[in-house]
Amino acid sequence: MKKLNRQDLVYPELSYGIVGCAFEVHNSLGGGHHEKYYQRALSEAFKNHDLNFSQQVYCPLQYKGKVVGRNFMDFVVDDKIVVEIKKGNRYSKQHINQVVDYLKTNKKKLAILINFGLSEVSFKRIVNFDS
Repeated sequence: MKKLNRQDLVYPELSYGIVGCAFEVHNSLGGGHHEKYYQRALSEAFKNHDLNFSQQVYCPLQYKGKVVGRNFMDFVVDDKIVVEIKKGNRYSKQHINQVVDYLKTNKKKLAILINFGLSEVSFKRIVNFDS
């Protein structure tokens, strides 16, 4: 994996690998597919690049020790980075809030929100400064 010298980024090498996999998937599949197909392809890309990851990670929502909701994160890579994928050409406030909640609930420092659009793939790095 490429060695990066940026000191201001959280997990720069791992992030670079994850984003590279997303571009690889989009370059191969193109745009317009269902989100689940991008998720399957991204899983294969992670395997091909020897990234350690978990998929559909259970993330319970609790209130005073009781589970009141169930969420599932698309991926957690190397037990460090939450990766959430979406299909579309824009980021909604709801998608960003969802990822921020995952970071806080799981005490993770970084999430990458990936959008597989019709003509391109884009991503946002979201940092949890409270962890």
